[in-house]
Amino acid sequence: MTMLRNSAAAVILISCFTATGWAQAPSATSPAASSPSKTATKKAAPKAKAAAKQPAAETGPCRLGVISALGDRFSVHKFGLTIFENEESEALVNGWGLDDMPFARVRAATGADPSVRRIAYPKGAFEPYYNPKSRFLPDPNEGLPAIVRSITANANCERYLVITKYNGIVPGTKLEINGIGVYSQGIGSFARHSHLFANVAVSMYDGTTYEKISRSLAAFGASFSAGLGLTEDPLTKLDNSLFPDPPESASSSATLKERTRALVSARLDRMIPVYLQQ
Repeated sequence: MTMLRNSAAAVILISCFTATGWAQAPSATSPAASSPSKTATKKAAPKAKAAAKQPAAETGPCRLGVISALGDRFSVHKFGLTIFENEESEALVNGWGLDDMPFARVRAATGADPSVRRIAYPKGAFEPYYNPKSRFLPDPNEGLPAIVRSITANANCERYLVITKYNGIVPGTKLEINGIGVYSQGIGSFARHSHLFANVAVSMYDGTTYEKISRSLAAFGASFSAGLGLTEDPLTKLDNSLFPDPPESASSSATLKERTRALVSARLDRMIPVYLQQ
């Protein structure tokens, strides 16, 4: 009898342990079964940073190379009644982007033709042209053909369009105005008047011989006629209050920057198409 009781107790005890084990086993849908292990939740090693994207190299033939030498100088002239009252100075305006404009206007005129390239050159490359040492006998090495040849040795373009500045004359006078800038003329606040000017020249050179390519007579006549007007160019007239005094204040004038860029752009848009037609 005692053995039967002990056997029954053992069976009951085993049943209890078995039931407890089933109750504690995780089900297929329990959080413990569905959650990933610590190893699985470990963050993946960060990927190496992508290399900086390099600009695509220009390939293919170069039909036209554009070289701009307008620089970053803004001329300021003040003319009085006599030469003793005349003042001339320059302001540095390197934030105006004048040398960016010719290539932008050529691209606009050619529909962003990929065979048109902007040609970079070292600083001071055009210094011999603007300030030649040979005053009496011209030195060929200081001329545009020689300078263009020296900075395009590896460009291999069919032709080169070169944009430079020159010294002009105030209409109706013998007063010289240099490159791109502003002048004020007269005496007193009422008699004095101010004007912007942009003496911009465009030249074309053969990419092999570096000989200058002249415009046709018809094209020259059309360009010259377009530059004449019976009335004053509204782009050049400037309110006296905008005249930079002192001259170095020109660089901080947003109005002067905008007006000058508009004038240079108009000059380029009048001349560049004449060369692109050839």
